[in-house]
Amino acid sequence: MDLRVLRYFVAVAEERHVGRAAGRLHMAQPPLSRAVRGLEDELGATLFERTPKGVTLTAAGAVLYDEAVALLARADRIPDRVTTAAGAATLTVGTLADTAEHAGARLVALFRSRHPHVEVRVHETDLADPTAGLRTGLVDVALTRTPFEGKGISVHVLRPVRTGVVLRDDDPLSGWPSVSTSDLAGRRWIRLPDGTDPTWAEYWTSGAPGGPVVRTIQECLQAVLWNGISAFAPVGQPLPPGLRIVPVADRPPSDLVVAWPKSGGGPLVRGFVRVAASLSPADWTQ
Repeated sequence: MDLRVLRYFVAVAEERHVGRAAGRLHMAQPPLSRAVRGLEDELGATLFERTPKGVTLTAAGAVLYDEAVALLARADRIPDRVTTAAGAATLTVGTLADTAEHAGARLVALFRSRHPHVEVRVHETDLADPTAGLRTGLVDVALTRTPFEGKGISVHVLRPVRTGVVLRDDDPLSGWPSVSTSDLAGRRWIRLPDGTDPTWAEYWTSGAPGGPVVRTIQECLQAVLWNGISAFAPVGQPLPPGLRIVPVADRPPSDLVVAWPKSGGGPLVRGFVRVAASLSPADWTQ
């Protein structure tokens, strides 16, 4: 017997009105009526007496109500009992630089509501590892940015983010509404450590030699602030006083993504991915 339909039946029985029950269940009235009719057909018994003012339980309906309430209460206890039997579970989430700040309250609240007994650990990596520890096996799932070498890794795009160039306020281009890549020729740029994913390094640096090697967002921003080095960053990146970001019009966006092993990573990873994917782009903080 479908537990979902039993929950529908219980709502109608308790509200004594199909319309009120539909409102309680956050659904339209016609599919609720069809579900109740289908349950009656399945059991071969009339469960409600229909009247102009609503519905009342028949003798058969009263028996089903008592059984359904007990069954649903038992079903609701199953997840907690299984989780308790399985013992404490831990999920390690990798984040890259500022990506943890983009998770927002919606992701945390929704995941916690579905997996209240899971201990979540957050592991932050520097700019040298765009997979945020996923490729090295340090984390189970990651919130990070593209582009990076994706072999063996699945990704779901959460929100595209425009890229800009970080400039000092006294830079000649700092007042422009946007720039193109050609406008940035001849500048000194930050570099990422040797061994960094080439796809990632090519996107976030110009490839020009001579700039300082940086590992963190703050090192990058301070290099711009103190030495006038140029650097790419997501538009909306928090900045210290004296800096601003000018969008680069001809540069493709960097996507904020949730990433996980193509092998699947287990039920907690799949649950985290489902929760993250269920949120709208607006749920991810800017």
